[in-house]
Amino acid sequence: MNKVMTRSKRHPGTRPPVRHDTRRPGTGPSRTAPARGTGRTAAATAPAAPAPQLRPTDHFADLLLAVLSGQRPVHSMLRHTVGRAYDELAWLTERGLLRTTRGSRPVIRDIGHYVAGPGALEVFARIGAGDQLRAMAFRLEHGPDHRWRCTAVELGGPRMPRTDDD
Repeated sequence: MNKVMTRSKRHPGTRPPVRHDTRRPGTGPSRTAPARGTGRTAAATAPAAPAPQLRPTDHFADLLLAVLSGQRPVHSMLRHTVGRAYDELAWLTERGLLRTTRGSRPVIRDIGHYVAGPGALEVFARIGAGDQLRAMAFRLEHGPDHRWRCTAVELGGPRMPRTDDD
């Protein structure tokens, strides 16, 4: 089976889990000798490790959630969508299905994907806002330019009506 869970929160709510270890790095004595000619340690001059890259599934889920909840405009997804996906996203945004009136912002509770074929992922996510839980699904396809683009978007609820030219 090709179904993969990529991110899940163990703690429900909107805040990330807190650090329970009160010790901070760098509070103890230095273990490295100072570099020649400077007062700095060798560890201080070492380059920082690169930040971990977001998976395309996580990145697109965050982008779509920001648009569907009204935090970003729909046109910000123009370069990230192909075909009918932009129209579906605009239609869903007009209905305001993820906009909250009670003050709690929607967050991604967990996310997973299914490898539908070479260069195609079908992604599902659980969106939580307060005590409400919604489902979001979208499809990503890897293009010839090595960029992922969204080709379909759905939320739990009504779907966009099909037109005759589809």
